[in-house]
Amino acid sequence: MFSRDKWNEILEVLTTNWGRTLLTAFGVFWGIFILILLLAAGKGLENGVKADFGGIATNTMFMWSQTVTKSYQGMSKGRNYSFDLNDVRDIKSNFDNLRFVSPRNRLGGFNGGSNVIRGLKTGGFNVYGDYPEIINQAPMDITKGRFLNYNDIENKRKVAIIGEGVVKSLYDKGEEVLGTYIKINGVNFMVVGTYAKKTSEGDSEEQQKEIYVPFTAFSQAFNRGDKVGWMAITANDDVPITGVKEQIFDLIKKNHKIHPEDKRAVGHFDIYQRFMRVENLFVALTIVAYFVGTLVLLSGVIGVSNIMLIVVKERTREIGIRRAVGATPGKIRAQILVESVFLTIISGMAGIVFGALVIYGLNYALDMSEPIDMFANPSVNLGVVTIALTILIVSGLLAGLIPAQNAIKVKPIEALRTE
Repeated sequence: MFSRDKWNEILEVLTTNWGRTLLTAFGVFWGIFILILLLAAGKGLENGVKADFGGIATNTMFMWSQTVTKSYQGMSKGRNYSFDLNDVRDIKSNFDNLRFVSPRNRLGGFNGGSNVIRGLKTGGFNVYGDYPEIINQAPMDITKGRFLNYNDIENKRKVAIIGEGVVKSLYDKGEEVLGTYIKINGVNFMVVGTYAKKTSEGDSEEQQKEIYVPFTAFSQAFNRGDKVGWMAITANDDVPITGVKEQIFDLIKKNHKIHPEDKRAVGHFDIYQRFMRVENLFVALTIVAYFVGTLVLLSGVIGVSNIMLIVVKERTREIGIRRAVGATPGKIRAQILVESVFLTIISGMAGIVFGALVIYGLNYALDMSEPIDMFANPSVNLGVVTIALTILIVSGLLAGLIPAQNAIKVKPIEALRTE
């Protein structure tokens, strides 16, 4: 622990020339401020982009059938085929590392013709035949009632969960929704729940205008038999779906006599692959932010080192006297290093505090304004602050190292002769 006299000496040295000290400190202040701001901006961009996934299970792929492009085992190219429930059963039984395998069917389409009627009101909506697991793969908030369950599946219940957009289109404001009936392509379904989608991907307004009914009831009501339009497949957390999908495709090709090298027969959308690209992008952006911020900080550290060299030069006589009365080189070196580290940490902490205030103000402004696409909640965590403090301490030591070495090289007799 340093004595009060030594701390007073440090303060006296740094306050002898206020203008020089403040200009030197500003370099470190600005460097650490830029570093914090770059990392916060990168985090805000990352939060905004990841919000587009809307909580969707990222280790998921959607898979659908396409036109066959190669002849195989007497089957011609150019033919169409459909998935069926046997495919679903085979996938579940052959892949233990899959968490959910959800067959789906769809009726209607975005901006399609009117296919839903309630009283005198009509609307065109996407209607999905689903299993209960789909809510874990494409999350939504159930605002009233409930979602699908396996009693609905087993009993082929004609029940429906409708989006808030459907409610606004088919119901008057304040009208009770649960227990009412809507007619989908001439078949009555009872509304047992309403939802609001979490995702912001694509047209968010249209995604609130969707209807979910049990897969079995959908197949029965609309004569789909055992056909499956497409599947949502989610792997276990420790198994990337990207590493499993080719084996799933091979199974589908085998079931439907499709050439093993036909790359176009099975269409898919790999959310995990897309998510990892985003993850890798932001890892790279973080590295760039650290690199640029550290370079800016380095210019401030060089300034501190230069000033400490000047300070050592000005204190040559003082250092000589201290050496003459018994001060060891270690004590002289420690004194210079402490002065350098102290100046660096004080100016750096001011940069961190100012950066935190700017980030707080930015978040406040974002809360008060309309949401900005692909940017949300810029912030830095405790780990970033810890790294910044470590950089400051190391920078302070580096800034004082050369001046400290110069100080201990001064011979007492030569220093005493210095005017």
